[in-house]
Amino acid sequence: MLLRTRRCLPAALSRAAAHPRVSPAVPSSGPPPQHDPVGVANLGSGIEPRSGPIDRVRGSTMARTNLVTLLPASIGGPYKVGTQARWFSSTGLPPHMVIGMPALSPTMNQGNITKWRKQEGDKIEVGDVICEIETDKATLEFESLEEGYLAKILVPEGSKDVQVGLPIFVTVQDSDDIEKIPADTSFRAEHEEDQSSGSAVQSVKVDAAEQSPALRHISPAAKMLIKEHGLNVSLLKASGPRGTLLKGDVLAALKSGTASSSAKEKTAPATPSPQPAHDSQAQSVTTSQKSDTFEDMTNTQIRKVIAKRLLESKQTTPHLYLSKDVVLDPLLAFRNELKEQHGVKVSVNDIVIKAVALALRNVPEANAYWDNAKEEAQKCDSVDISIAVATEKGLMTPIIRNADQKTISAISSEVKQLAEKARSGKLAPNEFQGGSFSISNLGMYPVDHFCAIINPPQAGILAVGRGNKVVEPVMDSDGTEKAAVVTKMSLTLSADHRIFDGQVGGKFFTELALNFSDIRRLLL
Repeated sequence: MLLRTRRCLPAALSRAAAHPRVSPAVPSSGPPPQHDPVGVANLGSGIEPRSGPIDRVRGSTMARTNLVTLLPASIGGPYKVGTQARWFSSTGLPPHMVIGMPALSPTMNQGNITKWRKQEGDKIEVGDVICEIETDKATLEFESLEEGYLAKILVPEGSKDVQVGLPIFVTVQDSDDIEKIPADTSFRAEHEEDQSSGSAVQSVKVDAAEQSPALRHISPAAKMLIKEHGLNVSLLKASGPRGTLLKGDVLAALKSGTASSSAKEKTAPATPSPQPAHDSQAQSVTTSQKSDTFEDMTNTQIRKVIAKRLLESKQTTPHLYLSKDVVLDPLLAFRNELKEQHGVKVSVNDIVIKAVALALRNVPEANAYWDNAKEEAQKCDSVDISIAVATEKGLMTPIIRNADQKTISAISSEVKQLAEKARSGKLAPNEFQGGSFSISNLGMYPVDHFCAIINPPQAGILAVGRGNKVVEPVMDSDGTEKAAVVTKMSLTLSADHRIFDGQVGGKFFTELALNFSDIRRLLL
């Protein structure tokens, strides 16, 4: 079965390269297999540019593979979907195919099953979405290009940190074969046989639990905790769907001490040295107190990537901080004029994006990035502004391309569309990857000023605080000074000091302040 992802992938993927053809199995000299071969989907290889349609793997006894690796062939070029198919014989089972977790982005090594669109026994038509997978970039739909039946779901909905290549479901071609796939069948042996490098050895207790009918499914996070603490799996109570043992079940057992106490009893004969009763009691109380002082917070793939990149940015990028207060009254008056006289509703952030874009165009040295390979600054060809959008899964930065060439109303409309797609997890990679400069606006909160962290490989990010009314002296028309109430907004620039020196930063802020004081510059 050939599967693909849709909606969130670049348009170039619709011209993905052909799948390599696989020759039919050559009959061996030994006895014939008792059943037809079984197909297992594997990681792809051979990434190269190509622009033709997807060739389908054909053969009298061959099924399609679904596990894909998506990598850019070249800058701005098409993508190729590389796949391999391998066949096995499974005694006692009808012809079937085991589908593994796909690599849906170049940096993906694990993913989360957020939702199963199809259930066991459902008919799969061409174009049907099998499940939704959360990657390190976004949530993608896993779509089928072939017909068949979903015989068995191996990884339940809500599973976290499923490794790429790990079997997630099984398909068959005939509906009569669905019931012939036993519920307690393990397909891991077929998967491990197909791997070029050996996988990590699981603990004996976990393997025994997988074979046990009471605990057929254990989430990867639960397995890690069981192995780390040496727990007795037979005493753990599963609360997940279809008897799945979840991470929360293991944490609850650790908190209550049921599984850990059993593990200590089993390991007691191996360590005959006696311990004082009061020491063991004190240790038990200390362990209980420690377990009660914290609560694990589930981290999404997106938040993990954000944490890694921000730490890398602070450690490897020399941050230069520059700040300035700008008068906001001309901008607010211009915004009200657009609303009352022209019926155009735009936000303060939309106008800020336009003002920053024009400042970057007028100071091209600031619209650049640092090339680590060449160890020099590279100017960007276009002004692409990334805007920070807070979502439930983490901070996303959709991009307004060529912002200096667009009108404020066009920027406003595009920001709304991208923000909505970001919150629903439907951003395409080309809508949030890249950009030459970022804006983070906390003006809607009681935040006067703050310093943001640069989003590599960009060279700068502007932190925008809220507007505050202040009293300061202004020059009257007759040349005398008088006290007046003005609205001021704090802007703080975090810049890569390898690109921004004091002069470049000063020129950038000079242009930006002029754009705020004379709004007519935004219309040029």
